[in-house]
Parts: sequence; C-alpha cells; structure tokens
Amino acid sequence: MHRDLKLENILVDDHLNLKIADFGFASYKSIDCLKSYRGTMTYMAPEIKEGKTYKGTQVDMFSFGVILFIIVHGIFPFKEARTEEYFYNLLQTDQTELYFTKVNGQSLSSEFKDLILSLFNYDPEKRPSINQVRTHPWLLK
Repeated sequence: MHRDLKLENILVDDHLNLKIADFGFASYKSIDCLKSYRGTMTYMAPEIKEGKTYKGTQVDMFSFGVILFIIVHGIFPFKEARTEEYFYNLLQTDQTELYFTKVNGQSLSSEFKDLILSLFNYDPEKRPSINQVRTHPWLLK
C-alpha cells in the first residue's frame, strides 16, 4: 500500500501512462493492520487522523477519491477528512446536496457524485475496492 497517494506522486509518461512515485510510506507486509500516522493531510483518510488501526487498501482508496475529485472538479473536496471540518462534515451528515452546492459541483453527474461519496465514506469497510471502482457506472460511460 502506498499510503501517500496524491497528485504530486503521479507521473505521466510520453504515452500517457500513469506511474506512481515516492514509495517512502509504502507497506507490503501486514497491510490490513496498520497503525502508523502516514500520508499528506489533505489526502489522508479519517481513520489515520484518528489514530485507528487501518487497512492500507482502504486508505489508498480514500486518497484516490481525493485525487479523482481534484482531477474532475479542479479543487480539493475538503481541507481534511475530519468530522469537525465543515465540508467533510456535510458529507458525513448526509447534507450532500448542500455540499455540492457549496463546492459549485451541481453540474457533476449523479454517477460521479455516487462514486465520490462512496470513496469518501467515513466507514472504511463501506468504501469500494479498486475492482468495484472499475465497474462503477461513472467509469463505464
């Protein structure tokens, strides 16, 4: 698991292939029982911020959601994934319509909103896997 996925760590080659760089926080052993505080604040999953034991795949999917939101909408979705942070709190309290109004995201497709909300789920067990993301209706359009 990378644990520091962010735009700055994604490179593009001459053939538009994506390459992930900077594996300084990566882990390949015991990826389902991690405890260390790793990552970049604006991309970091809430379970890391709260000092909980976490699964590497789930925190990487959260960070992927932040990256995807930035690429599609051009802004960060929130400052930090903390329940006290205004924008993240809107998402976690099911005020999604207000959230997308506040971030000027009303024109984003319902399929994209569905995908992004699932990736930002506070409960890491409810976040989609990479295979579920690959088959999501937004990517199949």
